[in-house]
Amino acid sequence: MAGDLFPLGDDTTEYRKLTGDFVSVDSFRGQEILAVEPEGLRLLAEAAFADINHLLRPAHLKQLASILDDPEATANDRFVAYDLLKNANIAAGGVLP
Repeated sequence: MAGDLFPLGDDTTEYRKLTGDFVSVDSFRGQEILAVEPEGLRLLAEAAFADINHLLRPAHLKQLASILDDPEATANDRFVAYDLLKNANIAAGGVLP
């Protein structure tokens, strides 16, 4: 069941580095581990919530844009796709439409 929720495959997600601060390598029971300071987790959570609220994945935006060029799309399909793209553009500026 977990395989259905989290399929394994190539990760094509584009990541961005927030900062190199707040992380270090430490030793625990004879093994190296990644240590993250609480401020780093706060910064990550803040950025994640901002992105979730204001940004759409590039693949989703491409799907919406492809509707505009699809000869089989109805006028309503194109209107909805165009409106969603306009909203995405506004939201990317940090404002919820």
